[in-house]
Amino acid sequence: MSSSEGGATAIVAALGANLAIAVSKLVGFLITGSSSMAAEAVHSFADSGNQVLLLVGGRRAKRDADERHPFGYGRDRYFYAFVVALVLFSLGSLFAVYEGVEKIRHPHELETPSVAIGILVFAILAESFSFRTAISEALPAKGSTSWAQYIRHAKSPELPVVLLEDLAALIGLVLALAGVGLALVTDAPVWDGIGTLSIGLLLGVVAVVLAVEMKGLLIGESAAAPAVVAIREALVDGATVLRVIHLKTMHLGPEELLVAAKIAMPAGMALPDIARAIDDAEARVRAVEPLARQMYLEPDLDRTPAAAS
Repeated sequence: MSSSEGGATAIVAALGANLAIAVSKLVGFLITGSSSMAAEAVHSFADSGNQVLLLVGGRRAKRDADERHPFGYGRDRYFYAFVVALVLFSLGSLFAVYEGVEKIRHPHELETPSVAIGILVFAILAESFSFRTAISEALPAKGSTSWAQYIRHAKSPELPVVLLEDLAALIGLVLALAGVGLALVTDAPVWDGIGTLSIGLLLGVVAVVLAVEMKGLLIGESAAAPAVVAIREALVDGATVLRVIHLKTMHLGPEELLVAAKIAMPAGMALPDIARAIDDAEARVRAVEPLARQMYLEPDLDRTPAAAS
């Protein structure tokens, strides 16, 4: 899976950073007893597993089409990204919420808080490197759109997943640092629990956003609006294809688009001319939208040439 296909560099960078951070947080929890540190350790281990899932999904999506899956396995990338959202919610959010509530109900003093603070600062630096890598890889695809629009409309799931995970991790680390810091300054360990609970709620929000976006891709999303317009215009040449009666598109994967259309053609065309016109229309579409690898065009008579397409 190349970087252009699935942000492999960002995934590997996030995996390495999260493994290092997870181990350091686990050690910090064992030394300090901080529930924020425990929640962050589980979060980082879950994120590490998530990156492995994204890599597995990218590899499995490359399998060739077969009799049972004639359109290939491109949606495997969406499925594994959806599993990532479930893991983030179950292992990250729910655990952190539980730990936070328990810590608020039964607070206890932090042991060696300086160790916790040092580990959290290291984690922020490592996570910032991972986040910067993901941003660098996403910038070409993002273009002039906002980050929110990019996350909302991206058809490749890996980079949006890594971006949201890294952003949530950075915010979570700041919350954990604030919780430990306030517990230390105010001598009120309940702040550690509040920080942990905040991390859990944050992860829950990110998990829900990811799940909603991946669900849309899993059940089949159309091409982006500009691509649909370009395909519709490319189909019509004014001579052999007079208008588009109806057009439907659907992503079979991030790099593969299904196009199905009924096209109006002049009456009296011979069968060889119809076949040639359809071939030409397919070539025009692929010239403006290379992702249109699966295409089915149905010819029909132009009974209402004045009607809107």
